[in-house]
This record gives sequence, structure tokens and C-alpha cells, in this order.
Amino acid sequence: MSLLHVFGFGLKVGHLLWMLCCWIASMISLNWFINGEFKDAKAGLLGDSGSKMWFKCWDKISSYSFKIHHHYYQYIGSKRVSKTWWRKLLFSWVVGWTVASIWIFCYMSSQATEKRKETLASMCDERARMLQDQFNVSMNHIQAMSILISTFHHGKNPSAIDQRTFARYTERTAFERPLTSGVAYAVRVLHTEREQFEKQQGWTIKRMDTLEQNPVHKDDYNPDLLEPSPIQEEYAPVIFAQDIISHVVSIDMLSGKEDRENVLRARKSGKGVLTAPFRLLKTKRLGVILTFAVYKGGLPSNATPNERIQATDGYLGGVFDIESLVEKLLQQLASKQKILVSVLDTTNQSYPISMYGSNASDDGLEHVSHLNFGDPFRKHEMCCRFKQKPPWPWLAITTSIGILVIALLVGHIFHATVNRIAKVEDDCHKMMELKKQAEAADVAKSQFLATVSHEIRTPMNGVLGMLHMLMDTDLDVTQLDYVRTAQDSGKALVALINEVLDQAKIESGKLELEEVQFDLRAVLDDVLSLFSGKSQDKGVELAVYISDRVPEMLIGDPGRFRQIITNLMGNSIKFTEKGHILVTVHLVEEVIDSIEVETESSPKNTLSGFPVADRRQSWKGFRTFRGALCTGDCPFSQEASVHPFSDSINLIVSVEDTGEGIPLEAQSRVFTPFMQVGPSISRTHGGTGIGLSISKCLVGLMKGEIGFVSIPRIGSTFTFTAVFTSGCSSSKEYKSQQINNQSNTVSSEFPGMRALVMDPKPIRAKVSRYHIQRLGIHVEVVSDWKQGLSTISRGNNAIHMVLIEQEVWDRDLNSSAFFINNLEKIDHGTPPKVFLLSNSISSSRANTTTSGVFDLTVIPKPLRASMLVASLQRAMGVGNKGNPRNGELPSLSLRNLLLGRKILIVDDNNVNLKVAAGALKKYGADVVSATRGVEAIELLTPPHQFDACFMDIQMPEMDGFEATRRIRDMEQNINNRIQFGESSSNWHVPILAMTADVIQATHEECLRCGMDGYVSKPFEAEQLYREVSRFFH
Repeated sequence: MSLLHVFGFGLKVGHLLWMLCCWIASMISLNWFINGEFKDAKAGLLGDSGSKMWFKCWDKISSYSFKIHHHYYQYIGSKRVSKTWWRKLLFSWVVGWTVASIWIFCYMSSQATEKRKETLASMCDERARMLQDQFNVSMNHIQAMSILISTFHHGKNPSAIDQRTFARYTERTAFERPLTSGVAYAVRVLHTEREQFEKQQGWTIKRMDTLEQNPVHKDDYNPDLLEPSPIQEEYAPVIFAQDIISHVVSIDMLSGKEDRENVLRARKSGKGVLTAPFRLLKTKRLGVILTFAVYKGGLPSNATPNERIQATDGYLGGVFDIESLVEKLLQQLASKQKILVSVLDTTNQSYPISMYGSNASDDGLEHVSHLNFGDPFRKHEMCCRFKQKPPWPWLAITTSIGILVIALLVGHIFHATVNRIAKVEDDCHKMMELKKQAEAADVAKSQFLATVSHEIRTPMNGVLGMLHMLMDTDLDVTQLDYVRTAQDSGKALVALINEVLDQAKIESGKLELEEVQFDLRAVLDDVLSLFSGKSQDKGVELAVYISDRVPEMLIGDPGRFRQIITNLMGNSIKFTEKGHILVTVHLVEEVIDSIEVETESSPKNTLSGFPVADRRQSWKGFRTFRGALCTGDCPFSQEASVHPFSDSINLIVSVEDTGEGIPLEAQSRVFTPFMQVGPSISRTHGGTGIGLSISKCLVGLMKGEIGFVSIPRIGSTFTFTAVFTSGCSSSKEYKSQQINNQSNTVSSEFPGMRALVMDPKPIRAKVSRYHIQRLGIHVEVVSDWKQGLSTISRGNNAIHMVLIEQEVWDRDLNSSAFFINNLEKIDHGTPPKVFLLSNSISSSRANTTTSGVFDLTVIPKPLRASMLVASLQRAMGVGNKGNPRNGELPSLSLRNLLLGRKILIVDDNNVNLKVAAGALKKYGADVVSATRGVEAIELLTPPHQFDACFMDIQMPEMDGFEATRRIRDMEQNINNRIQFGESSSNWHVPILAMTADVIQATHEECLRCGMDGYVSKPFEAEQLYREVSRFFH
């Protein structure tokens, strides 16, 4: 056998050993992680970046070993080696792994022991802390009682406390001292005062040490049999005692050896003093006495020991039954049976006194926790042991045996593995290639979506930009409304294109919501504009009603809210051929508090008179209403609303239609992505089937819920809730998205005017009044011609306009003519203007013309602010009938900033260049255009005269990111020369990114490559002003 073959086989064996060692290490480290050993180390030393680096190193090592074996099989081949070599290798393998398994067993056993020690220490420290805390609470109550005695016994003459009062008080307040067996007070009596004191009390001061030497039984104890206290300088007889220890009354505390020492130490130090453990009278259980000295009033806090002794009035002691105290503590803990607890007095380290428990245990582990009861002289400890012996280390046993068994099995199959390793390596290489292809395909998919998104948006942004520029030309109000509708339709088309991208984002969990300030009513006006044409063609009445309690400005994501409404209304338009579509927006509190919001089943109470599905059934499963709206007659409660104490606004939106309805068998899959109600639906109406799925996800992101009720051949009602923030009361700064400026400004001509709405349907009249009142006009509602003439004839307040529903007009043309003729006869000045509210302009004009009545002004439905204002301005002859320019105020501010500025625009799309250049030239800027990144680098090479640069991100040859990096590098080189005196100016031209959709990742990349900000395409005046104002003043 040649040396080359031996070397090749050694490489194979080394590779297998390396793989097995790594596997064993991973198993051990996994066990360590489970036991919590390396949690802190992993978080502190590795973290996310460290773990990624480790995996990269592992991949490199594995690929390097595979390369070595590939070369071995390529130049040497796989051949058998001598059996002797193999047996020796196998023997070494078995011996090595046997030693390794023993080491693993020892290591894991030691780890288990250490963990057991830590558990014992934690449990012991917890009990010691609880015992110490409970003792301190009782000690504080005893100290407070000493102040009470000083105040009401020694501070008053005669004393306000006697034995009966003291016993009753201590008995009633015993719950405040659950750890004390009794409380007693001993007064300080000098020898000269003894005779008078004994006469006053009616008993003789007794001696304590006689009782200690000759204890009596609990049942035959008699204090009168005790000997009198011997003569001494002073005495401390107990005068007050709790009933449970009333036998100590008249006993001199100074006649006992240890009690005398503790009493003297307590009055000298001014702190609580503990006695050594002793057997309590009667109970014969171990206990201690906590003694506090009671001083005369006025003693300063920094008094000397002699001053404290002279000011002493008495001594208050509390008896603590240590055994009962510890038992109560252990009963509070569920795991009290796991360990044995002993409490020791270790004041004398040579002879510690056991106060509780025993030392008998089968476990050799022991932990000692120190106790601090407030007396620095006395030392106490808590000793803890496990009751039972430690269990067998089954994890260590099974792990070590398992590793040994695995090693033996590996040795058994090692020979076959060596022969098949070449094939395994080939398969591994194939899998690595497939993995790279899959990763490349995933990257390509993301790039494809981004590219397609950009390429689709680019021409649409050109259209939208041109429409935006058209809005700045001389247009009348109607033309401006048409242009706005076209622009909104283009934006809706872009949003529709984004639905597929949104679905991909939803599946990957990357869909996020904005938080900007917006006008909810303007959003719904725009949505109405999108569907007004379709609804008029079908003869379906389309309407929106928003409650007055809904704030004018909200903070949230208007684009996603609009997307939900568009999806729901689009479905309603598809499937509704007659009747109406009604969108209502209320606060959740209104739905809970007001029955007026509920939809009755009677057709008279609907918008068009057609029956509808009861909307209450669409929200019956909502968590917001659960328990509050269980039935129609349930009492409503404000507590059911969400966020009652914050600025959060909880809206409930319903979209009601009188369409075909959803078949019962298809209702369960309504929110399933790419699912249609039936196969014929997609052929008849089109659609992708993901609108409702996306809407449900968006509602969930808005912290709301969505539901529906549908009755075949009656109609459907979809209801959802959404949580926003009030835009009026928020103190934060948000981006303001002005969706429809016209709706907020054009109503300034009408405040103070009065209008009369003639409509027999309450719901429809309510909708009309809502839209007219938005213009500041006071509205009165009547149901027929007679009431209308009566209201106008009263003459209390002049009516400036009369808005008649087409249904009323067409019902009786003779009555219509009579009404018009009588209007002209009413002597109240100028007769009111008459308007006709109609779903179809052509039919309404034909009816009014053929009826022989003068031509009326027709206001087309659906009603919305911009169209209503335009119609009223033309007919009433008020306001600006010309062209209110778009963004007039921002334009003035931008003109001041951009006038005379030389700006470079870089974009590979000529349409976008034209739109951007036109927008900036409108504000007085001197614009230079470039189509490539290389050209931009040449133009911005210092020195140059440009004040700013607007750079597209995606361009051929060189994108905006790379071009910006090179420009910044050039500026950095020039600025470095400035430091050495080679140049005289500092260069940094502001570069703003231009992009159709700036997501967070794109924004961060803009900042990393050196850009100063970004603007959306086409330019929005407000955003453009916000960005350029950072650089130009």
C-alpha cells in the first residue's frame, strides 16, 4: 500500500472524526442551553452577529473539508486498506469514546449538583428573607406601641391605660402582630418608690429567677406563690400584659439574669434587643423576647447613653414563639415539604442554640442564610437541607450511554461510510448547488417584483404628474373636479396594481401601516368619485354618511383605509344592479349607546326603499360588542368601547348594498385569498379574489375586526372596526396628508345660508343633510310639497335654496309646477334657488324640460363636497367660479425657497424628467436635466454652480445609489484638500432621492449612500417644501 493511499485514508478518517466531534459538541452545547448555563454568555458574547459569524465559519470549514476529499477521490480513488490498520483504528475509536463518555457523565453530574445547590440556596434565601421581613413588621408594631404607652400612660395624669384597657387593646390589635405570642409592659421603679408602688398596685413585686429554677406546670401555675423580688436599686415589674401572658404581671424583669442584661442594653442603646432562646412559661416552646425602652417625652434623637438611662420610664417586651413563627412561614410556601429548615442562634459560635428544626437529613447538601432581626449583638442563621437524597442523574447517564452507543454504531458502520463517502459528497455538492439556485431564485423574485413595481409605476407617475400640472392651469371648478377624479383614479389604479405586491407582503409578514394625519371625509369623497360613474350608469344610488361625532382629522394610514373601502364598495358595485349602496361611519360608542344607529328590517327605513340585510348580524361576533350587543334589546354600556381614556378613536364602518347577495355555501370562503364565490363570477365580473383577504389583513393591522351578513337576492352588509388616533388632540408631529384641500376651503362662501331638503325617506334625507351641512348651511327637511310651501311661507328665516329629491319631483309633475309657481309669488325678497338631486343627469333634465317647467339646476349623485360646491357656486353666483389653484399657499413658500436656484434632475425616463422639471420650474427654479448617473457625476464634479440635485434611484448603467457614493467621494477628496490649504471652499451639494414608493429599507439605503432625503414621484408640494426647507432658507 503506497504512502499516498494511507494519506488519503487519513483525510477521510479525519473528516469523519471532525464531523462527529462537531455533532457531539453541538449536542452538549444544546444541553447546556436547555439548562440555562450559557444564556447570558450567548447574549453577551455572540448575539445575532456572533451567531451569524459562527455559521459562516462552519460553512467555510465544511466546504474546505469537502474540497480536500474531492481532490482525494479525484486523484487517488477509494480503496480498501489493511485490516490491521482498520482494527487498530477501531480499537482506538472505542477506547477514546469510552473515556469521552465517562468524562461527559462526570461533567453533567457535576452540573446537576451545582444546579441543585443553587436551587437550595435560592429557596433558603427566600425563606430567610420572608422570616426577616415578617419579624420586622411585628417589631415596628411593638415599637409603635411603646410610643402609645409613653403618650397615654406616662404623658397623662392620671394614666389613660390600665391592665384591662391594655389587655383589650392588645387583644384587638393582635392581628397586626401575627408573629407575637404576647406583649407586656414593665415600668421602672426605684427602690425608694417600691413600697408606695406596691401599695398602689395591690401586689408585691415577684422574683423571676425562682420561677426559672422551679418551673411549675401550666395548669397549676399561681403567681402569688412566687418569692418577692430581693432588694436592689431599681425594679422593672410588669404592670400591663396581654391576657395570654397575664401570668407575668408583678414579675420583676430585672431579677432574671439574662432579662436584666437585655433590659439594661435596650434602654442604653434605644433600639430593640433580643434575648437568647428560652422555654416560654406554660407552653414550654422555644421563644425570644424583643425589648424596647420607653422614654420620657422630649428626649433628643442624639442623646447619650446616660441621658437615655435617666429618661427611661419603662420597658415594653414582645414574646415571639420562634417555632410557631417558622411554621407559619413554611405553611405559606407551596414547596415547604422539599427542604428542612433549622433556625439557630449563633451569638456564641462555639455553642449555637437550635431555635427550630432538626439536622436530620439524607442529603449532604447544606446552605446557610444569615438573619438580621435588628439586634446587632445577637446573630442568627437559617440552615436548609433537602429532605430526600438527590435523584439519579438520569440525563447524564442516558447522554453518556447514548453517546457511547452512537460511537459504537458509528464504528460499526464506519467501513461502509468510507466506501460511500464519495457518493455522499457528490449528493452534498448537488444539494449545495440547488440551495444556491433556490436562494438566487428568491432574490430574483424579490428583484423582479421591485423592478415590475417600478416599471409599472413609472408611466403611471408620469400620468399623475401631468394631471397634477394640469391642475395648476386655468380650470373652472367643474374641470378641476374632473381632473381630480382622473388623478384619484390613476392613484387607485396604482393601488390596484399593488394588491398582488400587498398579498406577497402579507404572506411574508412585512406589511406595515403608516401614521399620518388625514381627513376621513375627504377620503370617502374621493372613493365616491371613483365609483360615481358606474353607479350612475347602473342607476344605483351611492351614498356616504359620517356621524358628526367622528373627528374631522384622524391619525392613521389613509391609503390602507381607502383600500379597504375601495375593495368593499367595488364588490358592491359589481354585484348590485338596483337599489343602493350606503357607506356609514360611526364611533363604536354610538353603536353601543344609540338605537338610532341600528338598521330596522322595514324597507321604509332604507336609502332606496329596498330591503337590506340587518347590519347588526354582521358585527355580532366582534369582541368589541361581545356581551354588550347579545340581542337587540340588551342594555348598552359605554364600558364596551375600546380605549375609553385615551386619544384612540374606534370607528365602525358598514358598507350596505341591495345586490345579489352571497350564496350560503360560499360564505365560509369569502375571506380566502384567490377564491371566488363561483366559477361564473370571475367570467362575469372579473377580479382576482384577493381584495377581501387583503382587507381582512389590513383591518387586523388596524386593531379591528371585519364581518358580514348576506341574504341571497336581498343584499350584503360588510362591517369592520378600526382604531385611529384623534388628529386634533395629539401632541405628536405627524406628516399631514392633504387628500382633498377643496373640501375644506370651498365651504367658506355658504355659512349662514339656509336650505330646505324635500325627501320622504328619512335615511336619504339624513345623508343629504350631512353633505349640505358640511358647507356650513343650515338644513331643514320636509317630506312633501305641502310641508315645503308651509316652511317657506312662514318667513321666520329666509330659505336660500330648495333641494328636491328626484323621486318627489317625478311623482307628480303638476304638483311640481304648482310648487315652482308659488315660490315666485311668495313675498320674501329673492325666491330661493331650486335644485334637483338626481342619480341620472340626463333623465332628470329630460323630465324637467318636457314638463313645461323652467330648467332646474341638477346636482348629480352621489353627493360629495367638491361637486356640491361647484353646483351651488354656479347657480347661486357666489364664491370663486374660476380656477382655485392647487396648493396656492405651499406654492408661495416653495417659490421663495426655489426662486433662482440651479437644480439638477437625474432620471432615465423622459416623462419623469419633464414632470419633475415642470414642477420645479413652476416655483422659479433653474432646472438642468440629466439621464444617466455618469452624466450627473460629471456635472456635479466640483467646482459647479448647482444648489441641489434630485436623483432617481433605479437607472441603467449606474443607479442613483452608486452615483451618489461617487459624488460624495469626490466631495470628500476636495474637502480633505481644504484642510491642507489646497482649496478654499467646502463642498456638499444636497442630493434628494426620487422614487415612486419609498419603503423603510429604501430610505435607510438612501441615507447610507450619502443622500440627504427623498421625495415621492410625482412631487407633492408639501413634502417638497419640507425637504428643500432643510437646505434653502
